[in-house]
Amino acid sequence: MTKPIRFSDEFRALVEAAVFLAKRVGVEAVLLLLDGPTDWVALKRAADGEQILLAADNAEDLEGAAEAGLPSVVVDSVNVPMQEKLSQALLEAVADEILAPGARVVALYGGFEPTGVDSISLIELGDHLGRLTVRDLRQLETRVPLDTLQTVVNLALDIGREGREGKPVGTLFVVGDTQKVRKRCHTASFDPVKGYSRKERNLKSMRVREGIKEIAQMDGAIVVAADGTVEAAAQYLDASAADVTLSKGLGARHWAAAAISRATNAVAVAVSESSGTVRVFQNGEVVLRIEPLRRPMKWKAPEPTDD
Repeated sequence: MTKPIRFSDEFRALVEAAVFLAKRVGVEAVLLLLDGPTDWVALKRAADGEQILLAADNAEDLEGAAEAGLPSVVVDSVNVPMQEKLSQALLEAVADEILAPGARVVALYGGFEPTGVDSISLIELGDHLGRLTVRDLRQLETRVPLDTLQTVVNLALDIGREGREGKPVGTLFVVGDTQKVRKRCHTASFDPVKGYSRKERNLKSMRVREGIKEIAQMDGAIVVAADGTVEAAAQYLDASAADVTLSKGLGARHWAAAAISRATNAVAVAVSESSGTVRVFQNGEVVLRIEPLRRPMKWKAPEPTDD
């Protein structure tokens, strides 16, 4: 278990500030991201009647919270940017029906330091979840296990944010319903994952994820099974987009994502090369849009001068 967070005067003041904001603007809950357990009774008292929702990377860090009447979710997202961790906590809370898809939430989290809490934000879930409903999320989790989907989406966010070798990269993942998807695929040139064992192709391995980031630069889709195994890469998709309607400005990759998700029970995850935005498609529609953090700055040597 992580070292407990002392319910200090400073911590209490931050909680009370978040609660004050929640009461003024009217929200469904105060989301508190923690990196360790704390005094749950004192926390509930400081909430002054507002709903507190807890999130942590480990279930051990939330031990005793339920007994104190505090709902919680485990995000299991160690060493990821805080924005992604917040989005994952919200997604889990909606999936568990703790929050409604269109709720407003005040979030209290560590925005500047890796431990503790120091930042407060007002979040509109509609901006994060779009038309996503609890029923849709349950379908999504049934068709594709949530842990596999999390892995693919996080990988897509990494690609959208970092690109490769300083250049932006767009790519497409197709997750689940593998047999039907493979029937609608043909290899663009050669399949770079062919010949490797299933263990050597599973996205649970960081080494495999790093390898997929390299493959993402190639044309074609990356097909992922429900258990996280990459079944094929550099695949052209053969699915009609006749009944698909998308927003203006989305290119061929997004049309292919919508079409394959409509023709099969797969979930498609597309990364925009121009913006790094990640869109999740199901049944031919965008059900989740995530904006990655700004791409890292590229440092360049100063131009030589004549002085």
